[in-house]
Amino acid sequence: MPGLSSALSWKNYLTLCKPNVVAEMLFTAVVGMLLAVPGMPPVALFIYGTLGIALAASSAAAINHFIDRKADALMRRTEKRPLPTGELGPGNVITFAIVLGVSSMLLLIFLVNTLTAILTFLSLFGYAIIYTLYLKKATPQNIVIGGAFGATPPLLGWCAITDEVHPYALLLVLIIFVWTPPHFWALAIARREEYAKVNIPMLPVTHGPEFTRLQILLYTILLMCVTLLPYLTGMSGLIYLVSAVFLGLVFIYYALLMMRKKDNKTAMKTFGYSIVYITLLFAALLIDHYLRLTL
Repeated sequence: MPGLSSALSWKNYLTLCKPNVVAEMLFTAVVGMLLAVPGMPPVALFIYGTLGIALAASSAAAINHFIDRKADALMRRTEKRPLPTGELGPGNVITFAIVLGVSSMLLLIFLVNTLTAILTFLSLFGYAIIYTLYLKKATPQNIVIGGAFGATPPLLGWCAITDEVHPYALLLVLIIFVWTPPHFWALAIARREEYAKVNIPMLPVTHGPEFTRLQILLYTILLMCVTLLPYLTGMSGLIYLVSAVFLGLVFIYYALLMMRKKDNKTAMKTFGYSIVYITLLFAALLIDHYLRLTL
């Protein structure tokens, strides 16, 4: 049935873009755009910047699918992706990724600014090639080093509006950079057998779950300290501070819970909370920003 085949194909290409991951990245990019100016950013820059960053992130996700296709076929979490199931071929995927990547660069260069295009390209290349192709299988610190590439969306959003690298934008990058290891390691603990099966040296595989749980706790404490910086530097006010402290304490609670309950269910709960945490933290930045303007 042509109609059904077309619908399945559309869904497969959407799956390549990792929409849930890209949506979270795009949210932090949009927050970066809105924090970059006192009021509302120029509409054209906001729309084109958002679209350009979204296309680049989707391109990187598709390249990730292409490079990881053999490992994905062996892991229960990823075995139903379009490449392992044969719904799409490698040629389809890499062509799709190139089209998205080129479209992103053209849009950002001609309708936003060159600085944003360069930084977006470096982020795309870093995640899709340096992290996925090399770091992921080279070191148990893969997610720490590679996290630098995934932490850039708020910087890209800020640059799209102002055409500059501002210290506050780098502070937002730092928050996501420190958040990434405890976020991902919680998932890695629950999926450590699958990573071991495909020889991906995630920290729980190489150093064990107990050591990884300790690292998660230490990173959540460090994250709490880092998230105080927007208030201490005058970037944000009390609304953000209260939110950051509360959200951080809950994250530390989950990390401590993982130290006590050494089961995969608790690890997945921590992973789930980490997503809620970063979303609410950036929402608090935004709420604080606009309420301070009106008070």
